[in-house]
Amino acid sequence: MSGNRPPLTVLLAAPRGFCAGVDRAIQIVERALERFGAPVYVRHEIVHNRHVVERLEALGAVFVEELDQCPDDRPVVFSAHGVPKQVPEEAARRNLIYVDATCPLVSKVHVEAQRLHANGREIVLIGHAGHPEVVGTMGQLPDGAIALIETVEDAMQFAPQDASRLAFVTQTTLSVDDTSAIVAALQARFPQIEAPHKEDICYATTNRQSAVKALAPNCDIVFVIGAPNSSNSVRLVEVAKRAGAQRAQLISSAEDVDWDMIGPIGTVGITAGASAPEDLVEGLIAAFRERYDVDQKDIRVTDEDVIFKLPRVVA
Repeated sequence: MSGNRPPLTVLLAAPRGFCAGVDRAIQIVERALERFGAPVYVRHEIVHNRHVVERLEALGAVFVEELDQCPDDRPVVFSAHGVPKQVPEEAARRNLIYVDATCPLVSKVHVEAQRLHANGREIVLIGHAGHPEVVGTMGQLPDGAIALIETVEDAMQFAPQDASRLAFVTQTTLSVDDTSAIVAALQARFPQIEAPHKEDICYATTNRQSAVKALAPNCDIVFVIGAPNSSNSVRLVEVAKRAGAQRAQLISSAEDVDWDMIGPIGTVGITAGASAPEDLVEGLIAAFRERYDVDQKDIRVTDEDVIFKLPRVVA
């Protein structure tokens, strides 16, 4: 024991934090600023993390919600979550310089939905209403071509026009277990439903959830660093609780920790959502080291080596 600081085991989840799609999206904004100078406009938060957004704002990025807030003479970047088809169409009509930072794994879902629609399939999208990724995916096709299902209850009540022509795709950042339950409900009701060639939930979401499952049963509390509007971060809190953590909490940084409310603890789990930078993780561990005699252990379930190429316009 160091001084009078109580001992604490910190279990650090790996993989955690930035995924390849987030890393690529941030690089796209940085490269666009280098190439075109400031300001560069970004439609929607490039990724769901205020720390990332504020750093890019300091470099000269201007974040807007819609294209009509962008001037004609400055470049615009589309966020990693993907955009409805009419957004690049409108940008092209206005002769804007635009760079699409949509994660390639989200683009894969867009292509899948378009293929299914072209083949006459009725499409179900498993996802969360209002999330930018869901808005973007549904916006690839005409209104009414995709039905959104959020829960098992939705799956049980869904009434297709033709059960023999049904297919599903999913948001990339969902809970693996929740999605499996919804898919199982759909497959039980509609045995002919067509599944994606390759699972739509992305590798990074799956890996981060697996790492949390591995550490959560041994933790008095699990801290997930991420934003409240980050789907994959919110899912990590849910996964931690289900996997056996006594408590799990979403925080944006160490500043959010209420040290008086933590109480006596022996083991803490730490992870970060796919849009949370590693320096926030380091900051949280440093805050624990100030208060506890920390024994840090990495809980690694796999290694990630995925890298996505940058678009030619900023490469």
